[in-house]
Amino acid sequence: MGYKIVIVGATGNVGREMLNILAERHFPVDEIAVLASRRSLGTEVSFGDRTLKTKDLDTFDFTGWDMALFAIGSDATKIYAPKAAAVGCVVIDNSSLYRYDPDVPLIVPEVNPEAIDGYAKKNIIANPNCSTAQMVVALKPLHDRARIKRVVVSTYQSVSGAGKDGMDELWEQTKAVYNPTKDVPAKVFQKEIAFNVIPHIDVFMEDGSTKEEWKMVVETQKIIDPSIKVTATCVRVPVFVGHSEAINIEFEEFLDEDEARDILREAPGIMVIDKRESGGYVTPKECVGDFATFISRIRQDDTIENGLNLWCVSDNLRKGAALNAVQVAETLGNRVLKKG
Repeated sequence: MGYKIVIVGATGNVGREMLNILAERHFPVDEIAVLASRRSLGTEVSFGDRTLKTKDLDTFDFTGWDMALFAIGSDATKIYAPKAAAVGCVVIDNSSLYRYDPDVPLIVPEVNPEAIDGYAKKNIIANPNCSTAQMVVALKPLHDRARIKRVVVSTYQSVSGAGKDGMDELWEQTKAVYNPTKDVPAKVFQKEIAFNVIPHIDVFMEDGSTKEEWKMVVETQKIIDPSIKVTATCVRVPVFVGHSEAINIEFEEFLDEDEARDILREAPGIMVIDKRESGGYVTPKECVGDFATFISRIRQDDTIENGLNLWCVSDNLRKGAALNAVQVAETLGNRVLKKG
């Protein structure tokens, strides 16, 4: 016996990826509904070897459905997620709306699966920010061994984090570089993204950090340990898919780089590719379509006591969004609902 699953926002990048991953991982689905806004009503999407037509989110009745995976913005989620949750359909939300709610668990299954048991307070589970998700997968096994005091992270985030419009803007601006008569002004991003990097993701806050940077701080503390200090600089780069992070970690205890490498090799959800030679590391282009979070460039940082550096790369549409949501659904099923 399987589950009755709803995908909310099925026509977007993340929604389509959720459908792909559900099929790839042979998630036990008895029935599936794909929802979209009225303007996308009837749009066809693929689920394995099936083609599904989207239904109207505004009129859909969530009664009797087991889980709803939400891949829409916070404004729409605020309207529809409580409706689903109120009739017993567990919401797994990819927006930022519920991440900081103390009554809503924020889950990365490789890191804190036990926290999912708190879902019943609101019948909602939150997915973390894409940049946080891959980082905490790398941090947790190291924290368990040597206790992390402080993390300094610089991100190199792909344009797909801003949705299809962000990807289109990079494509059109890149073509325009070779066609001087065509001008493609920045609309999605604050400045031209083609052949450029922009140290600005989300809105600025009073202390000079951006909200994306703030998210990485508070989400890491909620998921792993509130005592970990995190400082982040988040940068948009002209890459279509795949987020990269340069992470500097300060531990309470000494952790040798070789031991760290062994720990990460054994950790769930991680693939270590770390050869000290040309090309002996993973780039974002190489991780697209993969489930793993890739770790490279593991090395001691001798400028601080008990320091370590590493390079972390992941497909942000997968581990940073759709894959994590499906893994949460799997965890919920295995720990709580127990069907299939």
